[in-house]
Amino acid sequence: MQLIGKILEKGKTAIVLVPEISLTPQMVERFIARFGEEKIALLHSKLSVGERYDEWKRIEKNEAQIVIGARSAIFAPVDNLGIIIIDEEHDASYKSDMTPKYNAKEIAFYLAKQNNIPLVLGSATPDLETYYRVSKEDGILTLKERANNSKLPNVEIIDMKKELALGNKSMLSIRLHEMIEKNIQNKKQTILFLNRRGYSTFVMCRDCGYTATCKKCNVSLTYHIRQNKLKCHYCGYERDNFTECPECKSKNIRYFGTGTQKLEAEINKVFPNATTIRMDIDTVSKKNSYEDILNKFKNENIDILIGTQMVVKGHHFPNVTLVRSYSSRQQYVYVRI
Repeated sequence: MQLIGKILEKGKTAIVLVPEISLTPQMVERFIARFGEEKIALLHSKLSVGERYDEWKRIEKNEAQIVIGARSAIFAPVDNLGIIIIDEEHDASYKSDMTPKYNAKEIAFYLAKQNNIPLVLGSATPDLETYYRVSKEDGILTLKERANNSKLPNVEIIDMKKELALGNKSMLSIRLHEMIEKNIQNKKQTILFLNRRGYSTFVMCRDCGYTATCKKCNVSLTYHIRQNKLKCHYCGYERDNFTECPECKSKNIRYFGTGTQKLEAEINKVFPNATTIRMDIDTVSKKNSYEDILNKFKNENIDILIGTQMVVKGHHFPNVTLVRSYSSRQQYVYVRI
């Protein structure tokens, strides 16, 4: 923001890229508070065609000096460009696999060189290619202290295999259960991160081993309990769930793996008095649903936010004191001081 402020003083414009659309609302709020709403334009795929056209024309007429958005915002028709900033530059979402295929970072490098302007790439875990490229030009700036001199959080790693040996068959470790319960009692908030949406990751016949797979991608279909559908998370193919094996006609059908829907059901069962909200592709399909969920979690002080990678993309929730990340073999409990 300080860099952009200096650029605006010179009568130039700025482009700021973020990896996730879910980050855009919070980013925009901060920029509006500092620079004013009239100076900022927003570009991302969740805008309607009309809204995108209006923003595009505002930029073209020089009515907005700061463009904020996802990767496509790199094509904004800005005049007198003074700086490009890419947040979380290591994120794979800056590369588009859809036609037309492009890499927003490569375009940013080209624009910066053509306009002889600075390009700022921010990341706590830089992309190796970028790190090597920038280190050759002696362009690495390291932040040696955290914001406000805050301390690193305590981190506990809990092996769920040992929990199983103790007789705990729940998705939640004993320690995590205690900490969530304590958080609820203290009116604090918790974020549970599980990077798999749906209810179960695959459905299999226990008699013959048949597993439902996508006809196009040949990957296991994920079970979504609310629609009672099996879906492919790669191409979008879906089919009705089955209770009888298509191969051997057995009724011995079992559901394996865990997704955000299953985690939400478990949390509601274990903590029936806690308020929860889920954030994944299935819950953010409607317009403005990103902002609605995040604002609801923050303003209504909902106890537990459950979601995929969307919930761990640089959000700022002062009342959150517990974050849990789950893998198939272990649970990671992060306690923020």
